Amino acid sequence: MQRQGSVAVVFGTRPEIVKLAGVVQALGERCQAIWTGQHYDETLAGDIFRGLGLPDPQVRLAGVGGLDRGRQIGAVITELSQRFAVARPDVVIVQGDTNSTSAGAQAAHYHGVPVVHVEAGLRSRDRAMPEEINRQVVGVLADVHCAPTEEAVRNLLAEGVPAHRVHLTGNTVVEAVHLSLPAPELARSLPRRYGLRPGGYVLATIHRPENTDDPERMARILHELGALSIPVLFPAHPRTVRACERHGLGRELAALGVVPPVDHASFLGLAQHAALLVSDSGGVQEECTVLKKPLIVVRNSTERPEAVESGFAALVRPGPLIGTTARRLLGDPDLPRRLAARPSPYGDGRASGRIVALAIALADRAGAGHTGTGHTGPALAADPIKPPEPRLAGQREPQPTVHV
Repeated sequence: MQRQGSVAVVFGTRPEIVKLAGVVQALGERCQAIWTGQHYDETLAGDIFRGLGLPDPQVRLAGVGGLDRGRQIGAVITELSQRFAVARPDVVIVQGDTNSTSAGAQAAHYHGVPVVHVEAGLRSRDRAMPEEINRQVVGVLADVHCAPTEEAVRNLLAEGVPAHRVHLTGNTVVEAVHLSLPAPELARSLPRRYGLRPGGYVLATIHRPENTDDPERMARILHELGALSIPVLFPAHPRTVRACERHGLGRELAALGVVPPVDHASFLGLAQHAALLVSDSGGVQEECTVLKKPLIVVRNSTERPEAVESGFAALVRPGPLIGTTARRLLGDPDLPRRLAARPSPYGDGRASGRIVALAIALADRAGAGHTGTGHTGPALAADPIKPPEPRLAGQREPQPTVHV
């Protein structure tokens, strides 16, 4: 009797838990959940497992959180390699572009375990972003690429990834938002906990090193947010608080409605009733399209141009344009109606099922004795969506716009 192939799911940050929850649940007993501990703060990770109804991971790595990038990736590769040498899974799933994603894909590949990359094909083409390097490393190693959008499919095909390895699955963020969003009454009550009224505040988060590690950029962001005529609720990432203290920006930070990090469900509820979102988060760029909320993305570049091109997000560098754009969006009374009518570019909410079908098919091949990486057979079936035609060489890429 053929054994069922096992699937290891490697994750280490709060967004990875959220986006892979549906995958973990659908895999059931086949799933071996491995938590790297990249986000080691219980407020950033522990509550998410319980809030999503997920069991505790079967494997927890130790001593990884808080390390610098190079040592963190090296430590995760070492620990996973030791684990896979003893208990080798048939497939490893990684998601996105974190250090855990890169390390998980590398450890699996070195042990001859096929890699399924969820949210594959995102590209900012900005090598100063650590996440861009992680994405490209996994792009070389993955055996199955689960692309969330047509743009991601085009990126992978343009890089020479064989078409039979690329699957347009949609993004798990769509079902993750619907799964995590609080009940309507609870969501409406969340702003009042902070003395705010629904529709009467801005929700802002800043945590990326390109902003927090630069005192001038951080000062500009805080100044522009503090100058708005509407309250700003600011759930503060520990990195951001430490950076502001280090840069002497405590007074500027205190001018905002600073609160500790909130769980994912509460964040979504607060976002649902905010007038405007301001963030440098990749996940919020996707979530705003499901919540139908306008977002100012405070970054140099984005690997998610779909949110901008579809009119939900505006890409703005730190400086006066933050305030100018915010005032324009807040002053547009017809904006909520227009956004409500626009579909999310991230799919139909069935991505997890497609990804699980791909992973199980690949794991069962391994369970039947077809082991090793380098999947070269016919495309695996997973309720497929026909991929778009690749963009021709020299054809102009769509340019993001800051208009909403």
